[in-house]
Amino acid sequence: MMKTSAQGVAFIEAHEGVVLNAYRDPVGIWTIGAGLTAASGVVTPKAGMKLSRSEATELLMQSLDKNYEPRVRKAMPGAQQHEFDGGVSFDFNTGGIFKASWVARWRAKDSAGVRARIKLWNKAGGRVLAGLVRRREEEAELILEGNYFGAEETHAISEANGELARLVGPAVEEVLTIKERLDSLGYAVGDAKLGIRRAAVVQFQSDHGLHVDGIVGAATLATLQRRMDARKKAVEAGGGGVAIGGATAAGGAIESVAVEQLFWWLAGGIAIALLVYGLVLAIRYRDIVAANIAQIAPRAAAWLRSW
Repeated sequence: MMKTSAQGVAFIEAHEGVVLNAYRDPVGIWTIGAGLTAASGVVTPKAGMKLSRSEATELLMQSLDKNYEPRVRKAMPGAQQHEFDGGVSFDFNTGGIFKASWVARWRAKDSAGVRARIKLWNKAGGRVLAGLVRRREEEAELILEGNYFGAEETHAISEANGELARLVGPAVEEVLTIKERLDSLGYAVGDAKLGIRRAAVVQFQSDHGLHVDGIVGAATLATLQRRMDARKKAVEAGGGGVAIGGATAAGGAIESVAVEQLFWWLAGGIAIALLVYGLVLAIRYRDIVAANIAQIAPRAAAWLRSW
């Protein structure tokens, strides 16, 4: 029975990033290892959980065995090892092995069709992501050519002085966006065109209760995305306004006292709605709230990060 090879596991880990301390993904779900959540059925990440490197790999292999390898064996019967590994990587990332049109092209032994159609799976949130473009290209190379070059430990950008942060996962094209986001939050990212000062990454990780290693990996990227989402939601919540003008009825003008009552009724309802919305946001992004209050209320910040 075909299983993912050691090289195939390394390929997946290189693209997913392996985080040994539990963290919240961009939508707030506790995650650990190579992107494993409670939905994996092999681990239930929670605040403070830590893994060794070998434990993270073992959990990934258990997840592949339970959730993905049976699907790929069914979708790609007779696959060679490198083809199977590429299919597992694709399904682990997309869950789309049964509906992807490239699979039918693979069965038809149409290499050009496989390469063209697998590249269509390059979007997240409706937009093309450079990291997914690269991953699909490398999966196509793995499936068609047996090339495992994507199993490198990191995609790193460095300078001779060693002051720039290591980047695990993000494509070079995405570095500028990461840098702009950190800069907008007040972190001193430096002047290197395609690099981010390690000190800025270390400070961001420290501020947000992450494992401090100066590496821009899955946990740091997820937390940065949550920080930006929280900021956007807060702006939206505070940007509303109420405008109430005069009104007339067929029988004449509404009494001014009625207008005043209507005004206060609407204003009160909107204030309550905004308060509830604000509380919901505070709960949803409690890890971000914790980062903002950690200096003045460290115990409260620790409590918010614990659940």
